[in-house]
Amino acid sequence: MKIASWNVNSLNVRMPHLLRWLEAAQPDVVGLQETKLEDPRFPFEELQALGYSSVFSGQKTYNGVALLARGIAIEQVQIGIPGFEDDQRRVIAATIGDVRVINLYVVNGQSVGSEKYLYKLRWLDAVRDWIADEMRAHPRLVVMGDFNIAPDARDVHDPELWHDAHILTSAAERAALQRLLALGLHDAFRLHHDEGGVFSWWDYRQAAFRRDMGLRIDLTLVSDGLRGAAVASGIDREPRTWERPSDHAPAWVQLVSALDQRG
Repeated sequence: MKIASWNVNSLNVRMPHLLRWLEAAQPDVVGLQETKLEDPRFPFEELQALGYSSVFSGQKTYNGVALLARGIAIEQVQIGIPGFEDDQRRVIAATIGDVRVINLYVVNGQSVGSEKYLYKLRWLDAVRDWIADEMRAHPRLVVMGDFNIAPDARDVHDPELWHDAHILTSAAERAALQRLLALGLHDAFRLHHDEGGVFSWWDYRQAAFRRDMGLRIDLTLVSDGLRGAAVASGIDREPRTWERPSDHAPAWVQLVSALDQRG
């Protein structure tokens, strides 16, 4: 099962890119972030024509998340963080096959110390508490999405610029991510790649993509129960080279089935 996460930064603009990428990459499960569409406008029929069923939670202009699955039922759908009042559409989860999948569009936070930053930290605490419950019920769990946090210095193009007092790399944000990982989650990319300088997001400004001035903030996390099943992972830079691209590239992990694990 190939599971991918992609912040498309508006399906209104990027739908042709999504269809092109689905045909080329052939993922089995996809989590989308920043769809920026109200639910009645979600293009489920176009995706269905490619063989993908979908569930979604959107809003006009901002946020919006979706899960797509090819040939696998999407069941037990959860929208939003239980018990956390929030009108922003940032969370969707479902059981797909024998894997529980949680798709997150984590709050950006604007700037360290701002009201939006404090909201981000509260939001991350609520997500952690909920995922702790999910992990008890679903040992085969994937948490993916645009985390708006670069885990460590390897994940930024310039560690002196992106320091522990900077948004997306601040000490409190990274500590919140570590608390989430401490539940028994593993950064799938780091299971297969130790090197730095591999990114998933590049600003539209300053020719950042051409100069490879990026951050790795799009993550696929696997539970202890799936760590041995995660046989490959990576970031697909190709869509970032296309005309009018999203500023993010898809991150993915390849899982083998429980039967394959047993040999």
